[in-house]
Amino acid sequence: MSEDSAGRTGVALTERQKLSWLRLIRSDNVGPIAFRDLINHFGTAENALDALPELSRRGGTKQAYRVATVSEAERELEAARRCGAVFVGIGEPGYPSALRQIDGAPPLLAMKGDLKAATRPSLGIVGSRNASASGAKFAAMIARDAGRAGYVVTSGLARGIDTAAHRASLETGTIAALAGGLDRPYPPENLGLLEEITSGRGLAISEMPFGWEPRARDFPRRNRLIAGVSLGVAVVEAANRSGSLITARYAADFGRLVFAVPGSPLDPRCHGTNDLLKQGAIVTTSPDDVLEALAPLSQFELALPSAREPEGHTQPSAPATTSDTDRAAIIDALGPTPVETDDIVRHTGLSPAQVYLLLLELDLAGRLDRHAGGLVSLTATE
Repeated sequence: MSEDSAGRTGVALTERQKLSWLRLIRSDNVGPIAFRDLINHFGTAENALDALPELSRRGGTKQAYRVATVSEAERELEAARRCGAVFVGIGEPGYPSALRQIDGAPPLLAMKGDLKAATRPSLGIVGSRNASASGAKFAAMIARDAGRAGYVVTSGLARGIDTAAHRASLETGTIAALAGGLDRPYPPENLGLLEEITSGRGLAISEMPFGWEPRARDFPRRNRLIAGVSLGVAVVEAANRSGSLITARYAADFGRLVFAVPGSPLDPRCHGTNDLLKQGAIVTTSPDDVLEALAPLSQFELALPSAREPEGHTQPSAPATTSDTDRAAIIDALGPTPVETDDIVRHTGLSPAQVYLLLLELDLAGRLDRHAGGLVSLTATE
């Protein structure tokens, strides 16, 4: 497989477009899905930025809506430059091809290091922070063999298994997905490792703003990034309720392969991996188990269609017209139980364009929760 054959399609954003994209994704209640819907409806990020306050008002926001300012975005771009990082948009060359395929992929990724690493097929390796010596050794074996086979190894820079996987793949290429901003890596003891990664054949990536200190609730988002970038995820030692199991669940939701290393039922660090095996994960007792299963997928990124043009190049769709009656019908159709958007369309009789616009209004007003699989519900406070 060629390191340079994947991820090279796409259209580069202009500096003006990138500034507008950054402002849009940093504005209140604009997540990746709302970002996509805004671009699809308004055609450009600049047009969407102008519409945000009115959309939020129509959605029923009870406070002033905050649109990220030009100066805020410029300060973050300058912080990236000082850090030696760049922002790469979802439609640009160099954006990870596998990540581009998932629902709610980050519109912009901050990247630092060897950008070529993002265009290569990836294997995720995660596991216990409190790893055993044998677990760390086996994770390193998988990472080393995967690197020799042409895969970049992606992990989360955590202690234990993550550290072992990164160190074993420094020479062949590794990606560290961060829960905070690129200038706020965690944990502190791995700052040296991160420097080795970004100064060699590796890469650090994050969707969080520069200056963002990672919090507990940010790590599942980091885990989602690991799963999205990778064709498969190998879990080596994971206790019940481990964050590594969140990564495995995301990988399964994305249609990626999940590998689990069996362990002693007497070792709490193996309870989660053993449960994954019961749920159908691929039994992994040798690096060859991983490489043989990945082999049919090694052309995955090569076979992808060309990336769509960056959203800033698209034409806006015909504007949907909505009324207070339509808005009330959507709210009546929603509740605390997640439902599919298609079911809302059928239930209300509104057009898909009207439903998407009305859901977007509620989302920007902070009244909508989005769930895996495209499901939506009203927030718990409604």
